Amino acid sequence: MNLDITQDNLYLILPSKVSRMAEMLAEDSGKSIIWAVKEVYCSDVYKRLEQESSKQWHLGPVALYQEFCAN
Repeated sequence: MNLDITQDNLYLILPSKVSRMAEMLAEDSGKSIIWAVKEVYCSDVYKRLEQESSKQWHLGPVALYQEFCAN
């Protein structure tokens, strides 16, 4: 069984990270979860997260959200 994360299978772990980041953003901003999901997917943090070579996928949603807020 191959447990390596590659560009081809990275998409499998992104939704859980994005959903948690969006929950935090919606709660902090007081806006809708739909708005927050769109903001996360359009962010520079997500652009790096979806590139396996950046290794951002190693980070948990809290660390990713902190990075999102810092930008």
